[in-house]
Amino acid sequence: MSQFWQNRAVCVTGGAGFLGKVVTRKLDERGAREIFVPTLEQYDLVDPQAIDRLLDDANPDIIIHLAAHVGGIGANREHPAEFFYDNLMMGVQLMHKAWQRGVEKFVAIGTVCAYPKFTPVPFKEDDLWIGYPEETNAPYGLAKKMLLVQSQAYRDQYDFNSIFLLPVNLYGPGDNFNPQSSHVIPALIRKCVEAQEANQPSIEVWGDGSPTREFLYVEDAAEGIVMAAEFYNESLPVNLGSGNEISIKDLAEKITDLTGYRGEIIWNRDKPNGQPRRALDITRAYDKFGFRAKVDFNEGLKATIDWYLANKNSVK
Repeated sequence: MSQFWQNRAVCVTGGAGFLGKVVTRKLDERGAREIFVPTLEQYDLVDPQAIDRLLDDANPDIIIHLAAHVGGIGANREHPAEFFYDNLMMGVQLMHKAWQRGVEKFVAIGTVCAYPKFTPVPFKEDDLWIGYPEETNAPYGLAKKMLLVQSQAYRDQYDFNSIFLLPVNLYGPGDNFNPQSSHVIPALIRKCVEAQEANQPSIEVWGDGSPTREFLYVEDAAEGIVMAAEFYNESLPVNLGSGNEISIKDLAEKITDLTGYRGEIIWNRDKPNGQPRRALDITRAYDKFGFRAKVDFNEGLKATIDWYLANKNSVK
């Protein structure tokens, strides 16, 4: 229990989602006085009038803005305009109105997609502006990146306490396993399980397997966000990651092994690879508020697979 949270009402946008459910649970465990979770059906945060209603109803001391319109490479390629507009309008209007209402603190959640395509590895926060993001997810990445610009501008001019966090790719129980919009880990898990059940000789995976990614277990990500919300009060953006980089080829082989699928992996080289490498420098998060990921990657993958196996008949 934390005295900090016991005295504050918190609004968690996206609090009913994959990451949001874990964040709200951790806030509850810390004794948050009131946790308000707006739903899309009640509050379309692209609409400024809905934001006004939300702030009236929640009256928050702190806003943790997790809500986002997200998806994998395929979804980003099919809906770039929606991803740009929805994410930009949600974030910019919400932060502006939070400042107008005198909200004590705003926690903006960015994305690793904001980094330039050829950022030196490991990605350091100071390199965010050295180039253009990877093309397939640039509209989404740039829309979220504007929250960093806004956060710093509002702190400079208005002394508004907002912070900006950059989580790497997340995974874990409760992830999105929809083939049309899922990210690589849940997509691979579902493909392997379904192929095994159907006795299919192979699965197809986009690209050539050479890109690398870093993944952060959802429990770790939520812990980092809550720690930053309590202890971090500066303008510098902060990476949240695990510090472990793996190629998509090695990841696919690891998931086939853990799911027990023995078929062949066929690489569709006509499909995009996405960003060539993605791994974060995680020094700042530890230096500024003591965050370090704890969950072993293999253990996290096993827990994610177990969750999917237990819930696959009810997921979309």
